[in-house]
Amino acid sequence: MAAFVTKRLALALLVAIFVSSISFSLMFLTGDPAIAIAGEGATEADIEVIRRTFGFDRSFAVQYWDWISGAASGDFGQSFYFNQPVVELLAERMPVTATLAVFSIGFALLLALPLGILAAVKRNSLADRLSLALATVGQATPSFWLALMLIVLFAVNLRWLPVSGADTLAHFILPSIVLGYYASPSMMRLTRGGMIEALRSDYIRTARAKGMLPRTIILKHALRNAVLPVVSVAAVEFGFILGGSVVVESVFSLRGIGYLAWESIGRNDFPTIQAIILVYAMIYVCLTFLADVLNAWIDPRIRVA
Repeated sequence: MAAFVTKRLALALLVAIFVSSISFSLMFLTGDPAIAIAGEGATEADIEVIRRTFGFDRSFAVQYWDWISGAASGDFGQSFYFNQPVVELLAERMPVTATLAVFSIGFALLLALPLGILAAVKRNSLADRLSLALATVGQATPSFWLALMLIVLFAVNLRWLPVSGADTLAHFILPSIVLGYYASPSMMRLTRGGMIEALRSDYIRTARAKGMLPRTIILKHALRNAVLPVVSVAAVEFGFILGGSVVVESVFSLRGIGYLAWESIGRNDFPTIQAIILVYAMIYVCLTFLADVLNAWIDPRIRVA
């Protein structure tokens, strides 16, 4: 197990270094960042002052080293637009996005696992077809459209839930349903496929021959093997929810990291954009690493291979 964890950790570090270089390079892909910061009508003298002030006149390697060494210590620089340390902006907005992501992945699992198990146990039945149809609709429905429909129904017409803000947990119900429903189809299909394969296995037939209860066979034996790919996908979907919350946060006026990214892109706030990309990438790498370790712990065959 230690060797497996060491190999996965080394791979995660290599990915982190590669992603950090890409995220830093994005600032230079659109041209000279000093010109973008100066804006229209700026003179050459103004651009040169900005270039010297922010250190854009130095070599790329020197700029990257200063940035990555500062980021390693929690210093992402100063926001151009908000005029405050980027780390403070992230600390203010991250709790909103993290709460939204946890609720969303929780709703997705609560929806996907039971439906996947039901579809596998009742294969080719009406329940199976309805579950697959629900998954197809969830993957095809635009998140912004579903968000607007839920607002109209539950906030405007029924007045059960608040429309916007993040003051209470009730404010996260509708956006969590939107993101969770969009993330559930892949997990539901994997659960169904894994359960169908597991229920055909010899050890399941042996368990049935011993007279075990169907509930014990399904939940204790079959589900343990069927859930392995779901763990990996859930980690990936959690990362996608964190990075893809821009639209939902905008619709529900949740001032999280996604909304901050939208604001920063529209205002050429490069330090904030770089920090958000790097933080999201590191979260994604960590989640993937933890999913690999958890899968290896659940199924010893993985770490032996």
